[in-house]
Amino acid sequence: MISKRQEELLKLIVEDYVKSVRPVSSKALCVKMKCSSATIRAEMNYLEEIGLLEKTHISSGRVPSEKGYRYYVDNIMRPKELSGEDMLKLQTIVDNKSLVVNDIILKSMEIISELTHYTTVVLGKQSSENLVQKVEVIPIDKSNLVAIVVTDKGHVEHRNIHLSDMVDIEEIKKTVDLINKLIVGTSIDSVSEVLEYQVKPIIAKYVKQKVVLFYAFYNAFSDFASESVKVNGTKNILMQPEFNNTDKIRDILNKFEDKDLIDSIKEEDNGINIYIGSENDFDDDVTVIKTKYTINGEEGTIALIGPKRMEYDRVVTLLEYIKNNIDN
Repeated sequence: MISKRQEELLKLIVEDYVKSVRPVSSKALCVKMKCSSATIRAEMNYLEEIGLLEKTHISSGRVPSEKGYRYYVDNIMRPKELSGEDMLKLQTIVDNKSLVVNDIILKSMEIISELTHYTTVVLGKQSSENLVQKVEVIPIDKSNLVAIVVTDKGHVEHRNIHLSDMVDIEEIKKTVDLINKLIVGTSIDSVSEVLEYQVKPIIAKYVKQKVVLFYAFYNAFSDFASESVKVNGTKNILMQPEFNNTDKIRDILNKFEDKDLIDSIKEEDNGINIYIGSENDFDDDVTVIKTKYTINGEEGTIALIGPKRMEYDRVVTLLEYIKNNIDN
C-alpha cells in the first residue's frame, strides 16, 4: 500500500502523462501538491523504487510503469462522466429505431474510435452458430436490391446488392424462393457451399439470368459469413507517439491482420476488463479494454486497443454506455 499523498502524486503523474506524453517533473507538481520540490522528489523516488514509476533517459521526469498503470486502474481511477458531445453522438446511434442492434454496436464503436483515436474491435457470435431462418429481398430497381437474412437466433443482417446487368423482378423472386427452400436451417458459414453445390444446378434450370443472380447472392452470403470480426481505426493507434518506430508499426499492423490474434481478444468475463501491456495476448506495448455483451441470447465482445498511456477513465465510461444500451 502507498500513502494518500503518494496515491495523489501517482494520479497526477498518470493523468498529466496521458495528456502531454512528456515525463513529469517534480517542479510541475509542487503547486498542485502544495509541497516542496524536495518532498515531491523523495516521494517520486519511493514510487520508482516500488515499481510504480519509471525514469526516462531524456529527462529527470518520471512516467508511469505498467505496474503503476495497474495500481492507478485498480485503486485510484474513477469512471469519467460522459461529456455532452460524446453523449449526443452515441445517443444518435443508440436511439435510431431504423437500425438493428448489430448495426448499433458497429456504428457506436466506429464513433468511439473517432472520439478516442484508439482502435475498436467487435467480435460477434460465430456464424456457424446461426442458422438461416429466412431470406428476403427488397428490389430497389432492376440493378440494385437489398438482401435481408434472418437467423434462428433473431439475428438480422442486410446487404446492398448491385447486379452487373438489369434483372427482371420475377427472376429475382424466383431465385429467392429457390434459395429459401434449399438453405433454411443451414448455418451461415455453410451457405456458400450449399449455394455452389445444391442451389446453383437448380437455378440453372429455372432462372434465365442465373449467372448474374447466383454470384450476387453467393458474394452476399460470403460477406455474411466473414463478418464476425470488425476492426475500426487501425491507423489510429499508429498515430500515437509511442509507435513511431517503423518496425513497431509493421509489427502492430501485422497483428491486426492476424485473424487468430484478433479472435483471442474475445472476453469471457462480465464487466469492463482492462489488460495492460504484458497482461494481454495482443501486444506488450498496448492496453486492451474489453467487455462481453449479450443480444438475444448471443454473446459477443467489444474492445478498445490503445497505448498503455490511455484515458482509462473515459474509455471505461464509453464502453459501459454501449454495454448498458445493448445488453438484454
